[in-house]
Amino acid sequence: MGESDRPTKKMRIVDTSSGEKIAEKAEEELRQHPHSSRDQTLEFHNDGEFKDIIPHKTTAKQAQNLEDSINNPFTGRPFTQKYFDILKIRRDLPVHSQRDEFLKIFQSTQIMVFVGETGSGKTTQIPQFVLYDDLPHLKGTQVACTQPRRVAAMSVAARVADEMDVQLGEEVGYNIRFENKTTNKTMLKYMTDGMLLREAMEDHNLSRYSVIILDEAHERTLATDILMGLLKQIADRRKDLKIIIMSATLDAEKFQNYFNEAPLLAVPGRTHPVEIYYTPEYQKDYLDSAIRTVLQIHATEGEGDILLFLTGEEEIEDACRKISLEGDELIREQGSGPLSVYPLYGSLPPHQQQKIFEKAPEPYNGRPGRKVIVATNIAETSLTIDGIVYVVDPGFSKQKVYNPRIRVESLLVSPISKASAQQRAGRAGRTRPGKCFRLYTEEAYKKELIEATYPEILRCNLSSVVLLLKKVGVDDLVHFDFMDPPAPETMMRALEELNYLAVLNDDGDLTSLGRLASNFPLDPLLAVMLIGSADHKCSEEILTIVSLLNVPNVFVRPANARKYADEAKLNFADQSGDFVTLINVFNEFQEALNQGGINQWCRDNFISYRTMQQAINIRKQLYRMMENFDIPILSTSQDDKKFNKYITRALLGGFFMQVAIKSGKGYKTVDGQDVLVHPSTVLPTSPEFLLYNELVLTSKTYIRTVHSVKGDELKKFQFFSDYKF
Repeated sequence: MGESDRPTKKMRIVDTSSGEKIAEKAEEELRQHPHSSRDQTLEFHNDGEFKDIIPHKTTAKQAQNLEDSINNPFTGRPFTQKYFDILKIRRDLPVHSQRDEFLKIFQSTQIMVFVGETGSGKTTQIPQFVLYDDLPHLKGTQVACTQPRRVAAMSVAARVADEMDVQLGEEVGYNIRFENKTTNKTMLKYMTDGMLLREAMEDHNLSRYSVIILDEAHERTLATDILMGLLKQIADRRKDLKIIIMSATLDAEKFQNYFNEAPLLAVPGRTHPVEIYYTPEYQKDYLDSAIRTVLQIHATEGEGDILLFLTGEEEIEDACRKISLEGDELIREQGSGPLSVYPLYGSLPPHQQQKIFEKAPEPYNGRPGRKVIVATNIAETSLTIDGIVYVVDPGFSKQKVYNPRIRVESLLVSPISKASAQQRAGRAGRTRPGKCFRLYTEEAYKKELIEATYPEILRCNLSSVVLLLKKVGVDDLVHFDFMDPPAPETMMRALEELNYLAVLNDDGDLTSLGRLASNFPLDPLLAVMLIGSADHKCSEEILTIVSLLNVPNVFVRPANARKYADEAKLNFADQSGDFVTLINVFNEFQEALNQGGINQWCRDNFISYRTMQQAINIRKQLYRMMENFDIPILSTSQDDKKFNKYITRALLGGFFMQVAIKSGKGYKTVDGQDVLVHPSTVLPTSPEFLLYNELVLTSKTYIRTVHSVKGDELKKFQFFSDYKF
């Protein structure tokens, strides 16, 4: 079914109104019985130690006197010795020498731009400078500091809580998707940019905040770009709100121009010279080259830790295993020093992320002990890791790419930009002169790498963005003040998709379903599917599926045991495909969890315990949200003859645009794209119709996580009315 075959009429389901009816009922229920606000009323503190301080007139000297007090001015409790030890380190950071200069600009303007190179201390210190001047706790407000990544929001909040000698989750906390560690005492909140956007949906003026700091703005994530546009509008309505845009790179002029010539303060980082080494020729297998380079550094170079940049979880875990094994060989055969290897990526649990800050092993027999951190581009600017002297940069990262014509958004391994390469090299010069090993040629760096990464808004599906903007009250999307406006075709595709999902009506206004769906921290397609699942008596099962689609792959497939892992996976397989297989995994995991011995069960079945725990936490939050919105939570037994029919109908409620039709040896999507079924599927046959969760672009185009669908079910869709079944 190619582009020319596609009907022009609306792609609606005959019983489309199931989700809309549930949404209307939920809205009516909320009108009649409003739940108490989910937001806490913030606590007002008495002025105590701050009685002589006038907000927005503080000097660096006054703030430092408070920091040097015997008692913590925010809690009234005595400062610990650890606090004073950390305070000495803080005052040695480059940003500290410009505290007065920062305060003068901050106090005299509504919006300012702050450029602090990596290692300057901007992320931890600027919010504290603001706290001692804005005094939000005396007026029942908060200071927000956004981060593009969850790992940064959590680790920085923990560090700042230590620096301020307060308990994490009390005066200083964090809020990320599916985890809120704050209370009504919290005055400084680190949060992902996406979470602040969600708050703007409920409170269009973000009235609980007196200061909003957008950190790592140079990363130009989708959420940060939208926030910048919204904050420009909010700043006009709220003259009491102060905004700081923080960047680690010197492209500040663009931010200044966007915010009407906002004043700039730049603070240099603390860097040492870094020697750059290039390979003489192109590396065919960058992963193998990277591992060899790390081991060579360990065998031949002086002390100092190593940071290796790779593209994703699977690649990183694989590299960690190989480096550990071959590092042990080096120790045995060449007497090399001990080696500790740590992974770092976004979905890693917080306690494992913290391991990267542990000290390197002690030297052995005169050879240096060394720490190797294998990370995604999260380690470019978001986190500062002391002790790194050697950086290995293969020159790749995973980036979202969206093709609106075939409605495909994919994570592709792509060459990094020159700006990213410079950031990576800079990590080697934090503590002393360092070395950066680029696994590409100097000519490739000069001629092939683009200057800077394209903002995410120019290369992703905008349906979530459009839904969010509609919810925050932005109706004129064409004239919304984007720093870099997305292509009109991408915007039109998003509007079309949301109309097909019935979250926007034909006039582009939010429907009841749209208003309800926008509350869920999910892709609109998944939110609509979840809401409508109650009508198909399987909301419990769809909750499980949605939770598992929002975490990394639950199936572990080690390089040395792939055959056994694949056999273990088939024990959970359902003949309808991968979605019901996920339900089976979840149910059996829960059973094993209740009976004990879960770790052994996970090892035997090649299931990731960590990923399953993430899915359970997500499911709990989504379950609570469904309860709050009075969406019926129903279940059908797998022994019921209608089980598969109910699951299929519920899945089609969201995935009806993602159907593939048998074509020759493969399939063709409804948008005319030739695809193959991904080899990871458990599907035993090749049915005429499949629905799928995602398209994966490698050397071939695959559909992954699939479910068999009968033609009779598709006939209920107007979209397939022209198709001859």
